[in-house]
Amino acid sequence: MPNSRRRPRGGAGGGARTAGREELVSRSLQSAEHCLAAQDFGTSYAHYLLVLSLAPELKDDVKETFQYTLFRWAEELDALNRIQDLLGCYEQALELFPDDEVICNSMGEHLFRMGFRDEAAGYFHKAVKLNPNFSDAKENFYRVANWLVERWHFIMLNDTKRNMIYNAAIQKAVYSGSKSVLDIGAGTGILSMFAKKAGAHSVYACELSKTMYELACDVVAANKMEAGIKLLHMKSLDIEIPKHIPERVDIKDVAGVCLPTNVKFQSSAYSCLDSEETVEPYTTEKMNRVPGGYLALTECFEIMTVDFNNLQELKSLASKKPDKIGIPVTKEGILDAIVVWFVLHLDDEHSLSTSPSEETCWEQAVYPVQGFADYQIKPGDHVMIEVSCQDYYLRIQSISVLGLEHEMDVTKSFTANKDLISVGHEAELCSALANLQTSKPGAVEQICVLESTEIALLNNIPYHEGFKMAMRKVLSSLTPEKLLQDMDIHCQNIEMSSGSGQNENSVQTAPDPLYVLDVSEGFSVLPIIAGTFGQVKAYSSVEKDLHRITLDLISEANHFPKETLEFWLRHVEDESAVLQRPKLDKLWSIIILNVIEPSGLIQQEIMEKAAISSMGRHWESNLGLWHGRCLLQSGGKIFPQYVLMLGLLVESQTLVEESAVQGTECTLGLNIAPFINQFQVPIRVFLDLSSLPCIPLSKPVELLRLDLMTPYLNTSNREVKVHICKSGQVTAIPFWYHMYLDEEIRLDTSSEASHWKQAAVVLDNPIQVKMGEELVLNVQHHKSNVSITVKQ
Repeated sequence: MPNSRRRPRGGAGGGARTAGREELVSRSLQSAEHCLAAQDFGTSYAHYLLVLSLAPELKDDVKETFQYTLFRWAEELDALNRIQDLLGCYEQALELFPDDEVICNSMGEHLFRMGFRDEAAGYFHKAVKLNPNFSDAKENFYRVANWLVERWHFIMLNDTKRNMIYNAAIQKAVYSGSKSVLDIGAGTGILSMFAKKAGAHSVYACELSKTMYELACDVVAANKMEAGIKLLHMKSLDIEIPKHIPERVDIKDVAGVCLPTNVKFQSSAYSCLDSEETVEPYTTEKMNRVPGGYLALTECFEIMTVDFNNLQELKSLASKKPDKIGIPVTKEGILDAIVVWFVLHLDDEHSLSTSPSEETCWEQAVYPVQGFADYQIKPGDHVMIEVSCQDYYLRIQSISVLGLEHEMDVTKSFTANKDLISVGHEAELCSALANLQTSKPGAVEQICVLESTEIALLNNIPYHEGFKMAMRKVLSSLTPEKLLQDMDIHCQNIEMSSGSGQNENSVQTAPDPLYVLDVSEGFSVLPIIAGTFGQVKAYSSVEKDLHRITLDLISEANHFPKETLEFWLRHVEDESAVLQRPKLDKLWSIIILNVIEPSGLIQQEIMEKAAISSMGRHWESNLGLWHGRCLLQSGGKIFPQYVLMLGLLVESQTLVEESAVQGTECTLGLNIAPFINQFQVPIRVFLDLSSLPCIPLSKPVELLRLDLMTPYLNTSNREVKVHICKSGQVTAIPFWYHMYLDEEIRLDTSSEASHWKQAAVVLDNPIQVKMGEELVLNVQHHKSNVSITVKQ
């Protein structure tokens, strides 16, 4: 904690008022420091406010201590759900320190956690502007920028063909007499500007996202069209005439453990007719970039036609009964998904197709067929589906297969279930198609909805086998004879048990179990795997009640006593205390950390967690000091023990076009790039290198080593020499990880079985290289943030 004990000095000739003020400042400063040492952060914060309001000349001296007090007080207010007080404290702090990037960044973090992404982005952006080298703020801004300005905006604006066809169709409509235009979901405003350039008298652009609305305002002004385009920050359904627009418009653009059969896992991408909650029933993917490709089991078929100029038809879409469609099967295979795209007829001569066979900025919609695991279809069968537009989402329900031999009795159906509600629908196809084929068909008693990345994790066999071997080695080294004996007894009990109470074993009577803590995020069966070793008490950090119920059912199916598995968040006051001893007199044998996000980035604050795990910390209030206290027993391990970050140099125009708008040619002369490129992020995530269009220009090299067992040995800056093996232009540096559970057991996040995706640093400017040359990379690691630059 910084020392702020510097007393204000009185000026020459100061009177009684000055002396009184100095005395008050001095006493308030003493009180602030005393309260801080006693961890009374609220009172300390109030005293610091008084000090700074009376003696602003002390700002530089107490700045760091004031920040620390603010952040700790804000944590308490957040835990108490005193949101208005929390925001009020930050507003007061920013009045005193308006140009403090650390306070701006912290304010943004709180707002983002509350769900105010637009507002959070503003504070992150300001923090980066104040200090371009502030890595925490840059990382936060990059993450929130991916939420606010989705990457498809860049791809779409770089799609010259799409922009030319839209421009031609808009010109034709305006020339034909359509002089008023409403652009719904305006984005950057490019279509509105096409309309204005074509000669439309009145152009109204409606955009719900605050970030995109403000971006569109800047873009329209930069192209000198603000006088001719009225921008509306609102939902299109809330537009009223003449309150918001004075007239109706002519053109409308609509933009290793037994998993029991009584537990069924499903993706959150599904169709739910009986629910009041609207959940997108599909995911999206570029089908021509699916790893391993795909097999079309039918010819393409038309699902429906929508006439956007027929108001009555549009109104009836939501209430119309589902249409039944039968599709003949042309190839033999397993029915995993139905892929949907559209052909957009702008007029009778201009059209756009988003088919997988087209080179387009659009992805395709993917409707996973859940419930058909391992069901083979063949030529002669017919797939029967029902199609509707409830809530104006295209929904595909009641999927069934009509066999060739029998007319009705071979039918299997997938129908929506009202109990499957789950928010979150951003899924990758290869994960969504997995559909957890680890569970066998059977009676469904418990349905557990998982994110697609969680389903893919469950299907990652090397991941679970690797952890099982690594845990066995550690636990065996701690109590070798007892552990092996208990494991043998446990295995015998599973084989002999008929499920009628025959699963009593020595775990229940073991006086000193080994403690395993799994703090990896999301749904994880690693604690269950740890429980297979007998003399173990495993702790899971899952948060959702449904996930806890499911893990309990899996434990029961594997004949574990109830005491084997505990849910750790029930035992700690708040999530920030998740890394602490299992008991006052006990230590962890294994701590499992979630090091790599499914997106391909290093988990935030992971090195801080590793430091706490390997050397725990507690506050000695009477001394005002932090003291270390190890959380691991002697011989205990953190998993993974260390991580290697690998990368290579590539030439990839795809990554360039997905990361930033390339000049004005693709946007037909309109000046959009400088504005939307403010939300350009240097790192692209959720990549699949096996299908990414790119040319490797080097072999893989080690970029970084993260040691979680001894985190103090990690270096924050290193140079890496990369040998060029092929001439070309370096546009990006994809990277992935080798996670070492120990020296022998390694998990590769780029493997075919991996549930992880990869990421890539995209260079601002391509670098021309020749075979035989060397390129030097500067790799910086700060906290969990990694930056890679080319040394010139």
